[in-house]
Amino acid sequence: MTDREGDGTGDDSRDHRFSEGEGFSDPYDEFDLDPPELDVDPSKVDPVDSRVVADTLDSQQIASDDVDATELLDVGLSYMQINRYEQATDAFERTAQYAEDERLEQEAWVNKGVAHAELEEWDEAIGAHREALDIDAESEHAATAETNLAYALWEFGETAQALEHAERAVEIDERFAEGWFNRAFFLSERGLSEEALQCIDNAIRLGLRNAKILEEKAEILEDLGEYDEAEEIAEEANELRERAEQQMMEDRREMEGQPTGAGGGATDPAGDIADPGREADRDSEWELE
Repeated sequence: MTDREGDGTGDDSRDHRFSEGEGFSDPYDEFDLDPPELDVDPSKVDPVDSRVVADTLDSQQIASDDVDATELLDVGLSYMQINRYEQATDAFERTAQYAEDERLEQEAWVNKGVAHAELEEWDEAIGAHREALDIDAESEHAATAETNLAYALWEFGETAQALEHAERAVEIDERFAEGWFNRAFFLSERGLSEEALQCIDNAIRLGLRNAKILEEKAEILEDLGEYDEAEEIAEEANELRERAEQQMMEDRREMEGQPTGAGGGATDPAGDIADPGREADRDSEWELE
């Protein structure tokens, strides 16, 4: 290799001229290690939250008009039906983020609370239901939020607050059968059996009748010394549960392509009360035992 023309030393550093301009702007728009869409306040970010970047980019890249929040809610409900609760919580949170209608946003928060309850993440469940109530404490979803909040608080050890919110649920909607049942449970746990019996009878009159409800009523009757009636109710509960189990087995055989046996199926799902559709936000009320 020959030297460039010069002093013959082979040192061509003086011949190679670098940019003599003002250099690149700071930050250089075409290549920035700290793009503005990732400009977040670190004091407001949980360092172990792996979704911060994704959520931040979502808010920058996806316009609300491009997201159908109703369909996103349905995605979360579908996850609930197949017991994919972690994915459900994420779908419901994004629904709340993109929902322009407050009722839809509130429904998303309630469902998110239910999903957290299924994961036994009581603190997160409490927070989600409180978010729902902050939107509207008197809406159609408020009674559901109150009764699910009561359940989460009970599991979290806040028993006094649990009863308060259970009572608030039936104050909002006197025809909310699930709310009456939860209130009956909390009263029974406090030894207030007569009031509990009135509440559970209200729930039954409003159409809430399955094995779990009847078993709870039988226990309340025993506490009141009504042993004969308690035994009758307990027997009815067992019959409902047996019919439900038989129906479940027949349904499973049908899904597997096997012929079903003789005999009719149960009409009461015996404990699995919540509708499989948009009413998934009431699932957690039935976890009380």
